[in-house]
Amino acid sequence: MAKSLDIKKKKPLSAKKSITPLLFISPWVIGFLAFTLIPLIFSLVMSFFNWPVIGKPQFVGLGNYIQMFTKDPQFGKSLLITVKFAALFVPLNIIVSLILAILISQPVKGSGFFRTIFYLPSVVSGVAVSIIWGWILNSEYGILNYVLSLVGIEGPRWLSNPNWAMMAMVIASVWGLGTMMLIFYTGLKNIPVELYEAAAIDGATPLVRFFKITLPLLSPTILFNLITSTIGALQQLTLALLLTNGGPSKATYFYGMYVYNNAFKHFKLGYASANAWFMFIIILGLTALIFKSSSMWVFYENEVAGKKAKKGGKINEAI
Repeated sequence: MAKSLDIKKKKPLSAKKSITPLLFISPWVIGFLAFTLIPLIFSLVMSFFNWPVIGKPQFVGLGNYIQMFTKDPQFGKSLLITVKFAALFVPLNIIVSLILAILISQPVKGSGFFRTIFYLPSVVSGVAVSIIWGWILNSEYGILNYVLSLVGIEGPRWLSNPNWAMMAMVIASVWGLGTMMLIFYTGLKNIPVELYEAAAIDGATPLVRFFKITLPLLSPTILFNLITSTIGALQQLTLALLLTNGGPSKATYFYGMYVYNNAFKHFKLGYASANAWFMFIIILGLTALIFKSSSMWVFYENEVAGKKAKKGGKINEAI
């Protein structure tokens, strides 16, 4: 009888233990369902409808997608502008972030101060960033053109010249690279110092150590930053909306602005949903392509160590 009572007492305790973790993650699960998954599915449904803000939705099947590919010239133009921006922004963002991460990882006095300074822009809101860069890039009283004038260079009209507006957007976007810099910094700190010491003893120069040790061991971090930077570039909206409003002459009319205007300016919610889902497919495809190519250039130390151990085991068995 005593044993049966103990079992009955233990059952409620074990039930509480199993429910407790679920209660802790339930806010995230509810938020994910309410604000991500359900709206995502609903937008997919909307993409098959002519869905005005006011009025009854009409089912059009693939009509929105057909119109997007065949009858809307702005679709291709905005997509091309976004791809050009990503081609400029992504490599520049990764290179500058890596250089800054290497600089702040050096054991010198004041590195913590510069680490904070470099990171601060990434926590500033997009609206504030656009205001700051609107002042900096202003062709009449902007500080950037003033600095250029000190060395005898006449600064261009950054935000009103179609030939320079894209570069202005890239410069303003790269400014907020603090998060990526810290990710690189963490990756650098995880590289064993013994590898550098052994390479230095063997006579390897700093440049050789960078390409033979730093880059291979940092390649998983580069992969992560490459994917997140690509996704962010393809979804660029805030700076273009507030700095140039897509101008001049629609030189910065990014795909994100194209979707935004279709939804909230032209009130074609179904058509905008189809636009957004096409970009989702592009991002999904690019991410899969990057992952597929990563097997050729991403170095995982544990996997290599495991392969070496297997080879060593086979050799021992053969002996």
